[in-house]
Amino acid sequence: MQRSAAPGRPSARLCYHRHFGAYRSDALECSLSSVEPYILGIESSCDETAAAVVRGGKIVLSSVVASQVDIHRKYGGVVPELASREHLRQIVPVVREAVSQAGIELKDLDAVAVTQGPGLVGALLVGMTYGKVLAMSLGKPLIGVNHLAGHVHAVFLEAHMTGAKIPELPALCLIVSGGHTMLYRVAGDGSRPFTYTRIGGTRDDAAGEAYDKVARMLALGYPGGPIIDQLAVHGDPKAIRFGTPKMTGNAHDFSFSGIKTAVLYHLQRHRELDPEIEKRRETLAHGERSAAALRRLCSQATLDLIASFQHAVVEDLVARSLAAAAVTGAKSILVTGGVAANRELRTRFEAEAKRADKEAFFPSRALSTDNAAMIAAAGYPSYAAGMYADSTLNADPNLPLTARIYESSR
Repeated sequence: MQRSAAPGRPSARLCYHRHFGAYRSDALECSLSSVEPYILGIESSCDETAAAVVRGGKIVLSSVVASQVDIHRKYGGVVPELASREHLRQIVPVVREAVSQAGIELKDLDAVAVTQGPGLVGALLVGMTYGKVLAMSLGKPLIGVNHLAGHVHAVFLEAHMTGAKIPELPALCLIVSGGHTMLYRVAGDGSRPFTYTRIGGTRDDAAGEAYDKVARMLALGYPGGPIIDQLAVHGDPKAIRFGTPKMTGNAHDFSFSGIKTAVLYHLQRHRELDPEIEKRRETLAHGERSAAALRRLCSQATLDLIASFQHAVVEDLVARSLAAAAVTGAKSILVTGGVAANRELRTRFEAEAKRADKEAFFPSRALSTDNAAMIAAAGYPSYAAGMYADSTLNADPNLPLTARIYESSR
């Protein structure tokens, strides 16, 4: 089927998305009007420089991500100064590549959406400054996007891309990553940006941060989440019982520093595990990081510890999320952020949500981790409502998603 492009628009074409590993065809493009806007998203809140072009808030035409994992790996975590420097090096080529893959030119863009916060201030400033200058030079609207709102929109973007069911609102959303573990009630009718009500959040470590710290103790490499998830299937998740934190005040808050400390104490009581930890550390130093190689250097006791740790974290995330969904009247449960790619977390959420007569929704792995497609998608409702930013827009490392706090049952 052929169709003509609107004046000043490129014709639709088969377009490969390097980051998503999928093609979008003319047939899917035809579902949108030819006047649907092209929004460039720019994401630089932490250690990934990303740019994407999304059409009409629903169709991903391109998504490019330059990861810094190899740079930060030897430090066991993100070094802010190095992250900012790498963003400066990558921002221009990443944006150019995203526009090129989308099959358009910069002049064809209708708006520029850029992450305003939260995140590392130096990293945010790189993307924010570039986005502001680009929008100004093109004479296009500028839209500031909350990084957390981007993660929420990733779930809806996934549904639009795959033709799956759109989550029903209001929804309870768990945003779980290396920097965030938050619960929000998401509401709206689609005519304007969503409204968010904060239900709870972590009081100390984020879940992903706890994964990274435990992986560092066990010499499993960085980032810790994926490797722990792969090794956990070989252990007994009930071999070691980690207690569930009792939260005073808001019962929907999280705390993961306790379980991280419990793992440390366990290792201190079992010094017989020290030799294998040292062997894994030497293996990592030689560049071998595969799950298969590391598993061969893990005793069953270590695999049981890994499985028990993951089971405890997942148990807490699922239980508190479902409890919050029940008291807030949520019709759907959204799970997003980097840790949402965890296999056990997805399996447990799907099963427990079904028992609670609710449906759980997740983005794909590519949309779970930081990316710019979610930023462009989150910017679309603001664009449609004419809610643009001006030249005073600035990066905010502590940008809240909402000022309203849900009064939970005590």
